[in-house]
Amino acid sequence: MRTAYIAFGAAAAGAIATGYFNRNKARRLVGPAKGMAHNVIPRRHEEMDDQTLADRVRSEIFRAPDAPKGDVSVDVQAGVVYLRGTADEAWTERFAKEARKVQGITGVKNLLHLPGTPTPAAEPRSLASEQFKR
Repeated sequence: MRTAYIAFGAAAAGAIATGYFNRNKARRLVGPAKGMAHNVIPRRHEEMDDQTLADRVRSEIFRAPDAPKGDVSVDVQAGVVYLRGTADEAWTERFAKEARKVQGITGVKNLLHLPGTPTPAAEPRSLASEQFKR
């Protein structure tokens, strides 16, 4: 009788181990398949409002810890980013380049200038928003 219990216990343990093995094997196969399906399925991108775009631009251009955050203003009108304030030449170009990378941005108006130089003139905002309407 005792050998029957031992045999039964060993068979149960083997079945449990096989179940765990098969479950883990299935998970390893399903994960990459889900990833491939996710990459193939077209995604619908919803239109973002100007405030959301401005937040995304700020998070992108001010990512560097040494970026001059306090001297630059970011405004978005009809998908066009307006960068205003003071920054050196390297940051001026870098901010414009990184703002263009943000999905949903249709244009960048870089009005940044060097400290001590006059502010560049910009067109009225109402005119700019009419030019870039979709």
